[in-house]
Amino acid sequence: MNNHWIIAPVLLPAFTAVLLVVAQRGGLRLQRLLSAASVVALLAIAVGLWMLAQGGPLAYAVGDWPAPFGIFLVLDRLSALMLLVAAVVAAAALAYAVLGWDRRGAHFHTLFHFQLLGINGSFLTGDVFNLFVFFEILLIASYGLVAHGGGAWRLKSGFQYAAINLVGSTVFLFAVGLMYGVTGTLNMADLAVRVDDLPAGDHALLRVAALLLFTVFAVKCALAPFHWWLPGTYSAGAAPAVALFAVLTKVGAYAIIRMHTLVFASDAAGVSASLQQLLLPAAAVTLVLGAIGVLASRTLLQLASHSIVASMGTLLLAAAGLEERQLSAALYYLLHSCLIGAALFLLVDLVAAGRGRLADRLLPEAPAPRALLLGTLFFVAGMAMVGMPPLSGFVGKVAILDGLRGTPGGGVAWAVLLGGSLLLLVGYARAGSTLFWKAPAAAGAGAGAGAMPLPAAGSPAGQSTAGPIAVVCLLLGATAALSLLGGAVMEATNATAGELLDRNLYIRAVLPAAPHLEP
Repeated sequence: MNNHWIIAPVLLPAFTAVLLVVAQRGGLRLQRLLSAASVVALLAIAVGLWMLAQGGPLAYAVGDWPAPFGIFLVLDRLSALMLLVAAVVAAAALAYAVLGWDRRGAHFHTLFHFQLLGINGSFLTGDVFNLFVFFEILLIASYGLVAHGGGAWRLKSGFQYAAINLVGSTVFLFAVGLMYGVTGTLNMADLAVRVDDLPAGDHALLRVAALLLFTVFAVKCALAPFHWWLPGTYSAGAAPAVALFAVLTKVGAYAIIRMHTLVFASDAAGVSASLQQLLLPAAAVTLVLGAIGVLASRTLLQLASHSIVASMGTLLLAAAGLEERQLSAALYYLLHSCLIGAALFLLVDLVAAGRGRLADRLLPEAPAPRALLLGTLFFVAGMAMVGMPPLSGFVGKVAILDGLRGTPGGGVAWAVLLGGSLLLLVGYARAGSTLFWKAPAAAGAGAGAGAMPLPAAGSPAGQSTAGPIAVVCLLLGATAALSLLGGAVMEATNATAGELLDRNLYIRAVLPAAPHLEP
């Protein structure tokens, strides 16, 4: 029997987005009320679904059609975990947006909820074609959010972002068509059963389809050599939108993990071994390029954007393997990177808002607003992003290093991870000293506090920055809580990784009569 709460994270933002189109006539205050109520409800639903997922995977048959013919949503620990972190980041981003940013465009709230629809659907879908559909929904919404607020720079970045993703979408369709032609199904559980029984003559076609899918997911999660679009796009987007984009890249990583542990886990046609051989060096290169980008950044937005690239490389270094401890470490680091990525982009926006024409450029000529407070927050955010103790980035990187110990290529991965962390540390130290140490003291600042009555980004002149700063503090507090509760969180990610590696649990939830498969 279907549990209808499983489809709620898809239906709620869909209905909210449509309702917000109508609510535009009621003014911005009504839009904010509807948007906030929907996100709060989504957060409560995500918590409930996480608790529900502890009992094992659950399948939801849309239209009550049987598998593999009908459309299925599947809730397991991994999808529930992703829904929960997406809801937390969405709540923080929306809280920041309603303090000023949403005034810059008429359709911000509508696009925001369509993006949530695409993100949540991608995490829940049990079908490769519907994964493509939800990808397109979130990408179309993100095009609008990148250009939100107008300006030639945003329009140019939005066009480049759309162009690379349209190419990726075309490749995705080719991969879906080829996979269906080879296996006769696109249901993920059914695929996992059928790829094991493919005749040897179809193995080459299956490898091509898998490689095309991997390429598409690599583009979505900015894996080298497809990472170049991310810094320009994220640097141009509105701060609250880009905060949500911290989850967007994780959709690609989620898709890699899901397909790797479910459909190709048995190494049918040598696909799994090939993916591991490709993923490990690509992740290492991504981490190195991201760290070099941080070191070479000329603006805070570039620094934050390249940090996301580096974090994706770190995450996928761990996810390249199919061992429980590696996957568990990858999932813990995924939670950390979503929270700290969102906090960093919002903090950058706050700093840039008070520096006049210099904005976020790493030049010491203009003082930062509220230098003592924002400098402290930047220091904490930098420590978390670099992976310094005692914050969650350190816990995550230690777990990844432990997971890589004794694995093929583990020594190289250790060197890359530690070397990349050193480059990140130097990059953040350089940026922090330029903005908060070398900059002249603000006129009227007391005791070096740099207190300035400056508005938050996108808000009217004179409006207090207390609300936006509180949002950043809450996100940084969440990363600290992730560290303090590291044992309990790692137990949860261990259980999630264990469930992922026992793919029969997922398959039986969708296909009760399916034969038992080897893990």
